[in-house]
Amino acid sequence: MLVLPAELTHKQAAACLVMLRQATHTAGEQTVVADASALTQFDSSALAVLLECRRSCLLEGKRFAVHGMPARLAELARLYGVAALLPPAAA
Repeated sequence: MLVLPAELTHKQAAACLVMLRQATHTAGEQTVVADASALTQFDSSALAVLLECRRSCLLEGKRFAVHGMPARLAELARLYGVAALLPPAAA
């Protein structure tokens, strides 16, 4: 499981993306799950990071899901029309 930090804004996005890309590449699972439950301070950059992680997974033939997406981030995803691209992880 990929764990997102508590703060993920434009300032942290590039470094976080590098870390998450490495983790998705080495993950042995067919479905990579990003745990967003720790996110407390974020902007639309968090969506960009999640979408890029999804893209990386798809390029490797893996599925991507998000666990614990905060309500505000889910609302941003709906507003930008990308909510369907970031499905919730199976329970």
